[in-house]
Amino acid sequence: MKKTNWIILVLILTGILAIFAYNFVYQEHRNIESEATAFSSNADVFVSEFQEDATVAESKYLNKTVLITGVISEINSSNLTLNDAVFCSFSSENNLKEIKPNTKISIKGRCIGYDELLEQVKLDQCTVSQ
Repeated sequence: MKKTNWIILVLILTGILAIFAYNFVYQEHRNIESEATAFSSNADVFVSEFQEDATVAESKYLNKTVLITGVISEINSSNLTLNDAVFCSFSSENNLKEIKPNTKISIKGRCIGYDELLEQVKLDQCTVSQ
């Protein structure tokens, strides 16, 4: 009888562990649009921090929601570039057709790192902030 109790206990604990593992692996995705911004900055100041010391800047900004203000230097259907140095990728359909180059704009997004080859800071899940 004791052996059956141990088997049942092990099965219950295994089930509980499996539930926690499943919930950890399949967490809900972040909604950057509704998150509060951790940092706000001008595009030139933001990029200069990465150019001075990328390691320190990444520890400060990586995976954080940021609000960056700058002038649109390049625009495509799903991304744009601010001040030739901040690449902003949009995940959903946005009205980027209405936005014109050489206009000042604020973009909210998640910082995903610094591309040393192109010397650009990369943001994803971006939205145009009003």
